[in-house]
Parts: sequence; C-alpha cells; structure tokens
Amino acid sequence: MDRRSFLKKSALGGGAAAASTLAAPLYAQGNRTLTMVTTWGRGLAGVFDAAQRVADNINGMTDGSLTIDVKGAGELVGAFEVFDAVTAGQADLYHGADYYFVGQHPAYGFFTSVPFGMTAQELVNWYYHDGGAAFHDELGQIFGLKSFLAGNTGAQAGGWFHKEITGPEDFNGLKFRMPGLGGKALGKLGASVQNLPGSEVYQALASGAIDGTEWIGPWADEKAGFQEITKIYYTAGFHEPGAGLSVGMNRDVFDSLTPQQQKMVEIGCAEAHQWNLAQFLANNSAALSRLRSAGVKTLEFPNSVWDAFGAAADAVHQENMSDELYKRVYDSYTASMKSSSAWIALSDGAYTAQRDRVLG
Repeated sequence: MDRRSFLKKSALGGGAAAASTLAAPLYAQGNRTLTMVTTWGRGLAGVFDAAQRVADNINGMTDGSLTIDVKGAGELVGAFEVFDAVTAGQADLYHGADYYFVGQHPAYGFFTSVPFGMTAQELVNWYYHDGGAAFHDELGQIFGLKSFLAGNTGAQAGGWFHKEITGPEDFNGLKFRMPGLGGKALGKLGASVQNLPGSEVYQALASGAIDGTEWIGPWADEKAGFQEITKIYYTAGFHEPGAGLSVGMNRDVFDSLTPQQQKMVEIGCAEAHQWNLAQFLANNSAALSRLRSAGVKTLEFPNSVWDAFGAAADAVHQENMSDELYKRVYDSYTASMKSSSAWIALSDGAYTAQRDRVLG
C-alpha cells in the first residue's frame, strides 16, 4: 500500500472520527458543492475573510458549476482536524495556516512562515518564481493534497505579555501561545509553548492559562480584544515576518475537476492572497493608533532577546536537516530569500528611508 492510500484510510489520527460525519460532495444538475473546512473561527478578522474570499472567487468564476461551502472551525471539525478531514476525503478542501501541520511534516512551516524567514513579498517571489510552489505540490502529494497560497497576514507582531521582556531569561517557564517552528524556537528558551486555535486565545490569556500570546497584528489583535487584558504589546516578532495562508484540496477531488475549474481554483487562491495581504496592511496602522490611544504600550525586544531568538531558530532548523525534503526546501527558501532581499534592501529599503527623511 502506498503512503497516499494509507493516509486516506488511516486519516492520520483522531480527526477522521470527527470528519466521518461529513457528507460526501453533492452533485445536482451538473453542479457540485465542495465543503471547505477551516482552521479559523467564523468571523475571525482577516483570516476567515481570506477563506471566504477564496470561496467567493471560485463561486463567481465557475458560474455555479462549483460552489464552495465554507465552514468555520468547530462547525464540522475542530481547527486542527482540517488536515485529517481533507486527506481522508471526508471534506474537500481546507483553508488554514500550514504551519499548524508541522507535525505531519516540518517543511509545512515554510508555507506559512519560519523564524527569521521571508517577508510577504519575498514569499511570493520564492513561491511563484524560485520553486516554492513546486515544493508545496511535492509535499502535498505525500498526503494526497493539491496546495495553493491563499492569503497572507503580512508581518506579525511579537505579541502580548503580562510583563515586559528584558532579556532571554524572561521566557524561561513562560506559558506562551505560538504555533509552528517559531513556537519550537521559543521552547529552546525554556518557554512552555501552547498551540491554541485563534478562537481560544482570548479566554486563555484572560484566565491566566497562558502568560502571553502572539496572534497576528494590530488590526486583528484589536478585533480579538487582547488590549482588554494587557497593555504590553511587542510590535515586531521573529516568528512570522510574512505569514502565508493556504488552501489544501483533496487531490482526487482536484483531479476530478475540469481543467478550466482547476485554473479557476488556482486563480481564486492567488487573488485571495493579494487581497488579504492588502486587507491587513490597509488596516494595521489605524488600529495601532487606536490601541495606543487606549493605553497600550508598544515595545521592541532588546538585542539580547533577538540574538537568543536567532540561535534558537537555527537550532530548530538544524534538528530537521536530516529530513531530505526539509533540507531541499530550506536550501531553496534561504537562497531565494537572500537573492530577493539583496535588491529590496537597495531599492525599496533605501527609498522608504529617504522618503521618510525628506517628508518627515
């Protein structure tokens, strides 16, 4: 039995039991309804919007031949069960952050973000022109998925804390919510890292179940209400400088679509990526101003903390280098990042610095 067949039968764990209650795809008069499960609670600012944007794009372009029915986390399966539901064939596609699935394969982290990784622009450069999409596809084939970038939060904040961080030692024993390889890096500093779905983070922070959390950035964080709990906010983080969101479609379902429908799925996801990135970036500055007006203290981590983040991030990468696919993705990713950043620093970086100096 090949790995794909095995995964479809075993569903990679307990998520299959929950997913088994889902209906099979619906067919009526030549039209088809596909179920999209998501890692996002319904209405979560920005991230659920990205999932809905993908669905609206596909629904509009296919003129009714495909209808994507979007389900929030917990409506059919839990936030972290969507991968299993789709690989098992019990749901048709998911929308989420692929770094939630580093337990399936650590290379999934690269398609959301890795510590000290790519900005949003660097990510799409790699994805569309330096081999990233091919790696996403290669990884998806292991699990019976066809994957696409389908959203981006831009640079994420360092997070909310109940006390200020003065040095790396302050992370020792700290209960902190951070998924993906960034969370594993924080664990190297002694943090007790929690991986919670977005819809559970507010209550965990309010109750003291966690001492701090990262979520996204000023706009989404304000919508989540974290400023009601603490006023200490670090605005730059090491963990997600340009976090991509993804669609993973069951590969048999994707292969059953017409070539025209497949192209519409691809285009619908790509448009959602750019629309969603603009959504976050258009709203963050105004939200940050409101947070400051509400008494939120915005801070930056000291250099000693950034140095510790860097050492921990490197240790996490090195632990995964024995995996041949991970190493190939890492090498491709870092080469593309260095190439892109060399020009961006000399062009955009120099220009914006001079613009801000001249215009004040």
